Amino acid sequence: MRKRVWASIGLVAAAGLVSAAIAYSWEPALPEIAEAGPFAPEAIARGEMLARAGYCGTCHTTDPTRPFAGGRGLETGFGTIFTTNITPDRDTGIGGWSEAAFDRAMRAGVSRDGSHLFPAFPYDHFSGLSDGDVKALYAYFMTRAAVSAKNKDDTIPFPLNIRLLQAGWKFLFFHSQRVDSDVAGGIGRGRYLVETLSHCGACHTPRNSLGAEKADAKFSGASIDGWYAPPLTSANPSPIAWSAEELYAYLRSGGTPYHGSAGGPMSPVIHGLDALPDSDIEAIAEYIGSLKPQQAKSPEEAERNALELDRKTSISTISSTGERLYATACATCHYNGAAGVNVERPELGLNTAVFADTPDNLLHVILEGISTQDGLKGVAMPSFANGLSDADIVSIAQYLRSTRTPLPPWPDLETKVKNIRASGTKHD
Repeated sequence: MRKRVWASIGLVAAAGLVSAAIAYSWEPALPEIAEAGPFAPEAIARGEMLARAGYCGTCHTTDPTRPFAGGRGLETGFGTIFTTNITPDRDTGIGGWSEAAFDRAMRAGVSRDGSHLFPAFPYDHFSGLSDGDVKALYAYFMTRAAVSAKNKDDTIPFPLNIRLLQAGWKFLFFHSQRVDSDVAGGIGRGRYLVETLSHCGACHTPRNSLGAEKADAKFSGASIDGWYAPPLTSANPSPIAWSAEELYAYLRSGGTPYHGSAGGPMSPVIHGLDALPDSDIEAIAEYIGSLKPQQAKSPEEAERNALELDRKTSISTISSTGERLYATACATCHYNGAAGVNVERPELGLNTAVFADTPDNLLHVILEGISTQDGLKGVAMPSFANGLSDADIVSIAQYLRSTRTPLPPWPDLETKVKNIRASGTKHD
């Protein structure tokens, strides 16, 4: 009898906990609207600028002729999450969404129907957006061309695909933030743009086993789309420190003499930031530079050392397969003479990709190249996927790592090259 009583109490308690969890997780559906707007032209224009600076099209566009129609697969440790149609199509997009529904999705991660969004959508960052910026974004998206494109089903397995469980994830990791956007320039404005709209931490911060950004490792570097987003702190491995001036030049133009050209997932970031005025780019550079400044390193000394290594690369003094391949396939373009480093000829003795803990970025660039649209406008590097074997690429990477840096060799380069070549994908 006593066992049955305790069993009954246990069942009631369990039912109570389940009910409490559902009550905590439940969000109401918000009513559809008949029509959005009208919107002021200046609000639409501001929304366009914000959407570009937030890289919305990068994730929500797969076909350039159907912008914001969604369908791009985002690979996570739990499966593939497909981005949604955010055009104002009433049946498959957000045409029936009120501004309140849009605001809730952006800043609380809850869809119009009350379902919780997966954190692949960076609402943890967008929660800090100002009321005015959310209104402007809503005006912009609700005035785009409506595209009929049914959303694809994610491949997240049961029970992780249960949306109610996302409330538990939010309880553990989501802390809504509001960042002052009205600061007139400087670090305050930079913080707003970095922490919210441009969500830099989404790529540059490592994640824990549940997919949340590690709060104690903010901006310390992470893997993204098979590339490596390097630290934005003093842990950055670049042989020349990122000054505010270098950061500004890189974000504004896509490359600098001391840090090379943007590539991979960083390319759309550069293009998106094109929409912002110079004062905003300066503010971003100032804020990132204030995070944890790198130790002072002499650019002059680092440049002299790199150029000296260039001069030693000569066909007549070849000492390894990697040096021979580098001299014949790479040195013609990457050689910088006595006049100093040239932004159009990235000096690999100064390049972060060669100094990073992982060879991913270097291998991607060798295999896939960099188009004239990626980093520096009008400057390209060809793909060597067809011209070099896996063994050739390994040899070049080993040569650069051993001669341009004092760092230990990268492990298992052969597997890295095979995996990147097999993926056959170039970031768009």
